[in-house]
Amino acid sequence: MSHEGVGLRAVMRSAAFLTAGVLAVPALAACSADDEAGRPVAVQDIAPASRDAIADGGTLRWAVDAVPETLNAFQADADATTSRVAGAVLPSMYRLDANGRPQINPAYLESAKVVGTSPKQVVLYKLNQQAVWSDGREIGAADFAAQWRALSGKDSSYWTARNAGYDRIEKIERGKNDLEVRVTFSRPYADWKALFSPLYPKDVMGTADSFNDGARRKLTVSAGPFAVKAVDRKAGTVRLTRNARWWGRPGKLDEIDLVAVARDKRAEALADGELDLAEIDPAEAERVTLAGRHKDGGPLQGAAATGESEPSAEKSGKGTSGTSKKKSEDGDSEEDGKNPADEESTRHEKSEKSDKEEGAKHDKTEKSEKTEKSEKSGTKSGHDDSDEGDGDEKTDKPEKSAHKKSDKSDKSEDGDRSEDGGSGTKGSGAGAKAGSSASALSEFVIRKSLEPAYTQLALNGSEGPLADERVRRAVARALDRKELARVVLRPLGLPAEPVGSHLALAGQAAYADNSGALGEQDAAEARALLADAGWVPGGPVTEQKKTEKAAGSKGKKEDSGDDDRPGGTYDLGDDDKAAGVGREPAQDPKDHAHKQEQQGGARPGVLADDQAARHLDGRQFAGHGGLPGAYAPKGTAAPAGAASNLLAKDGKALTLRFVVPSGAGSESLRLVADRIARMLQRIGVRADITKVPDESYFKDHIASGQYDLALYSWPASAFPATDARPIYAKPVPAADGSLSVEQNYTRVGTDQVDQLFDQALSTLNEDEERSLVRKADARIWAAAGSIPLYQRPQLTAARIGLANTGAFGFQTPVYEDMGFLKKGAKPSASPSKSG
Repeated sequence: MSHEGVGLRAVMRSAAFLTAGVLAVPALAACSADDEAGRPVAVQDIAPASRDAIADGGTLRWAVDAVPETLNAFQADADATTSRVAGAVLPSMYRLDANGRPQINPAYLESAKVVGTSPKQVVLYKLNQQAVWSDGREIGAADFAAQWRALSGKDSSYWTARNAGYDRIEKIERGKNDLEVRVTFSRPYADWKALFSPLYPKDVMGTADSFNDGARRKLTVSAGPFAVKAVDRKAGTVRLTRNARWWGRPGKLDEIDLVAVARDKRAEALADGELDLAEIDPAEAERVTLAGRHKDGGPLQGAAATGESEPSAEKSGKGTSGTSKKKSEDGDSEEDGKNPADEESTRHEKSEKSDKEEGAKHDKTEKSEKTEKSEKSGTKSGHDDSDEGDGDEKTDKPEKSAHKKSDKSDKSEDGDRSEDGGSGTKGSGAGAKAGSSASALSEFVIRKSLEPAYTQLALNGSEGPLADERVRRAVARALDRKELARVVLRPLGLPAEPVGSHLALAGQAAYADNSGALGEQDAAEARALLADAGWVPGGPVTEQKKTEKAAGSKGKKEDSGDDDRPGGTYDLGDDDKAAGVGREPAQDPKDHAHKQEQQGGARPGVLADDQAARHLDGRQFAGHGGLPGAYAPKGTAAPAGAASNLLAKDGKALTLRFVVPSGAGSESLRLVADRIARMLQRIGVRADITKVPDESYFKDHIASGQYDLALYSWPASAFPATDARPIYAKPVPAADGSLSVEQNYTRVGTDQVDQLFDQALSTLNEDEERSLVRKADARIWAAAGSIPLYQRPQLTAARIGLANTGAFGFQTPVYEDMGFLKKGAKPSASPSKSG
């Protein structure tokens, strides 16, 4: 997940409300045509090239959020970087294609199929006879058996994150020969293809000690195109080198360096020549795009007007393949820079301009609000956007400088940065620096697609007004999901299609648009639902004391600072000058998504990005505050009609606490929250937006249930019956009397949904499994605990000439095909297997 996604559960709603939510389901559930899955909304953008066109050698420096705490993907603190390393160095029996569907990985498997169903399910794996570990030992049944025993859940001395699927295995044995592995299940398991990806050697899985500690800092034995050479926590790098015993197509690159760089520092790192590839936020993506348009030395938007620095005459390939240094002169930049969504971007240029103009107002209001709060509270706004670095980011600088010393030297010889500021430059040093940075960024292009994750609006159904399903459904019916998708994706030139499923995305086998189980946007119907629940306009409202909970709010006092204002604060509602109207948003935060996905027990690799919860994957928040521009001192007059429009019940106004992260990487979430608040106001619901620090957003609010409304992300899994069940499972009482919610953070669940997931997991008929998953999704829509909004954008800055990598979309990266184009070579329509 990402700041968009995660969950436990809460109090159950009454049977009457559950029944109401199911009424719309049957007609939809019957629809299960194969063509409902459709095609992915956006294609991947990786500058595909044949291996013949790629030079041998070079080092790819690829930004990650942090050096992983563990290299064992099955431990609770594994993260997105853990998954990236595993993908490059370990076997996976299956990998995802461009539609997000599992396909046999021929490097390891010749075949895998169910060969028996009665009395037990039996799967027979036939291994590639060339597949060996880096120590020369053949991959075989002993490795499969060791991983099963470690992850079965029967031995508590193994510190595993989750046992899904492995707990259904009865035995694993050798087949007719060493290349066959027979897996017998005690109970049928539909998602058996999710198992043994990645597969660790028996040296790691064989004992509890080796499992718990042996693969946390190093992997001495591997079986992928690359191997782990070093993990340098001080320098913030994980170094992968070619595996000499790899039997497949050899890696084109000599080395892949995974470099820990915080999201808000990546544009600077790209300009400084420290990275070749980095997932970045929209604001940084725009800088790169503008730099490419002005590489001839023309004025750059945002640069100081007085600083006219000449671009460097020489382009540097800093640390990359030697053949990549002259890419722009070879005329490759236009080819490399083409994005599949460029036509979409052109078509929406006028709307994009409007959104950006509105966004400027939103940004200005947020900044002024932060300044005001800082002045009144005497504290910093605290924009620390690198909390997931655990301090490494701040201490790594000297080591990183040493690691990149040769790069810096090259740059100094080229005369690019400090020399610009010292000679031949008019105006301020800041202008010269901006010009130099722009010149360096012109070496990159933006590759964009949609991430295999979606942003949702979560409605906490544990208590307050949202415990009533009618109120939740009313909130959902008030939303214009198409508008919310447009405001985030259109400025980026990406298709703005609302997501129609909780359990899959367009193109995946289980996808079908089941939003009809809830209904389209209809303000009149929303108001009718609220009226039926007893919420009426103009009712008497009893003024609450500061210590009293507002209707729908929950939990401890927030550090937003609102209650510290003299005389209290009042929401002025939405007038024509309300702030927070569309700006070009930055990428949604993701870090919390990755970390919590693993801690919640998600299958390793599910968030391999993002994991970026969207994620969340961004991952930063800081500061505090309320809805930008929406608060004024007590006594300020509200816009005409605003007060009379609000609904009330039992002396309390219908007010919902909308929690959003405050960090620099989550502008788009706040923008969407503002839009949602305005939509809700039209039906008489007030959404009080509270901005909270990044580090507390998930732990102190989402996971603990201290919110009414929230925005966060969930990844789309190829195995939803397994991976999505904990997210939507009905809460159950724990042994200590508390409520166990697993990952269902909306705390809304039903017996029917649980039963459908159980049935889907136990059938070996793929069509039946798909139909059951779609039925479960329709019921999840009807319960209105979470509302999918839009697929998250995936923006990657790639050095010009870098091929077969970028914005991958659904597809699993092919590490051995990544590399730098030969001089004069251009990307092709699709990569070939030659070379």
